[in-house]
Formats: sequence, structure tokens, C-alpha cells
Amino acid sequence: QVQLVESGGGSVQAGGSLRLSCAASGYTTNTNAMGWFRQAPGKEREGVATIDSNGRITYADSVKGRFTISRDNAKNTLYLQMNSLKPEDTAMFYCAAGRGRIVGWLLNPQFFAYWGQGTQVTVSS
Repeated sequence: QVQLVESGGGSVQAGGSLRLSCAASGYTTNTNAMGWFRQAPGKEREGVATIDSNGRITYADSVKGRFTISRDNAKNTLYLQMNSLKPEDTAMFYCAAGRGRIVGWLLNPQFFAYWGQGTQVTVSS
């Protein structure tokens, strides 16, 4: 049974930083696609950053240069380092994991089979 548990969310002022973590169990992070998505109230879930099965990383244009996705395969954990946060980054952030080998552009939720419960990020101006 795959479980994804996010942590690290919180409230920060604009310009601040947060580091999100996603601990995976029942799942191997090193050869599978994983990613971070977010959903603001009244908006659709959108891709933030993903790593495909080849290790290729894709970022949404809105976070390029500010967010960094990484994973520690020994710990089976996915991370999202978020710097220079803006009020428009406020959202529930979700960790996602794919089933089977998936490569390419993955910023669409349809590519991912497993989801965490989410962690709230609030950025004040």
C-alpha cells in the first residue's frame, strides 16, 4: 500500500522560504516519477515541479528559479525547497507519485496515481 505523507508547510511572509517533505512508504522513489502540485481555493490543481523516471526535472514557469525539487532515495523522501515565496504561492501543496515508468513533461495531475493529503502553505504580504 502506497502512502505519501507531506510535511513542512506553514505561514511565512513574502520573500521567505519553506521546505516541504514527502515521505513515501510502500513505494520506491528512485525509479519512479514523483512531483509536487498545488491547489488554491477556487482553482484547479496545478503542477509545480516533477521528476520523471529518468530523473528529468520540470518546473512550472511561475516557480522557476525559486523552487527546487529533489529526492533522497535512501530515505524514500521527496523535497521541495521554496525560496522567495510570494502571496500567489498560497495553496495546499500535494505530493504525487506515479505508477510504473513515466517520462517526459508531467505537470498534469493525470500522470500520477498516488497522492498525499496535502500541506498548507500560506504566504502573507
